[in-house]
Amino acid sequence: MNEMTAVSTPVLPDAQTVTEVKHWTDRLFSFRLSRPASLRFRSGEFVMIGLMGETGRALLRAYSIASPSWDETLEFYSIKVPDGPLTSRLQHIAVGDQVILRPKPVGTLVLDALLPGKRLFLVATGTGIAPFASLVRDPDIYARYDEVILTHTCRDVADLAYGRTLVGGLAEDPLVGEEASAKLRYIPTTTREASPRMGRITDLLRKSALGLPDLGADDRVMICGSLALNQEMKAICEAAGLVEGANSAPGGFVVEKAFVG
Repeated sequence: MNEMTAVSTPVLPDAQTVTEVKHWTDRLFSFRLSRPASLRFRSGEFVMIGLMGETGRALLRAYSIASPSWDETLEFYSIKVPDGPLTSRLQHIAVGDQVILRPKPVGTLVLDALLPGKRLFLVATGTGIAPFASLVRDPDIYARYDEVILTHTCRDVADLAYGRTLVGGLAEDPLVGEEASAKLRYIPTTTREASPRMGRITDLLRKSALGLPDLGADDRVMICGSLALNQEMKAICEAAGLVEGANSAPGGFVVEKAFVG
């Protein structure tokens, strides 16, 4: 038996069942949970999920929902932290185990938090690609924008596997395949291991090294990554004349501050 047996019991509050687990590298994995029939969320939002701790209190962390709002199950993408209170245990879950899910989705990485525009940048580092995995599979994003540019920066090439697989399968998606093929541009970069495009995405944007026009008034940006990325991208957006938006006051860019990883 795995170490989750002790907590995988029907008495867990807000328990959902693990339906799929995939380990992408020794540091990254994704998993799917059953979806409560009553759960409604907007693509890009996050929920609190976790396990019961040894003290009898739930260990919870904010996780972006990586599946689109129409999906029948809930997908999540996570880093493995050897000494992490939650992820050190969560990485060992198996199909049939149970995970706590608090059914109150929130977040700023939603299309309603942005003003109308022509080009949308989705800028992610590491597992920050999760909310964008939801958004690029949502037909609404292609209805609102002429072009969607997904950038994903990781240290090593292997860390890009989740994003590459996601984007590679979009052409066969029955809902967004045709529009994604025409409108989505995927730009992966690495910062440590050699790859076709190396460098921090902020540096590449500042140097106009992506083969794209510089950010302008008609552009919109969503940012989900490390604190350093968030701060640098915010500065880049503001230098381009964009104003930070929120659910209550849509703007030119939004940052997910709940993300850690």
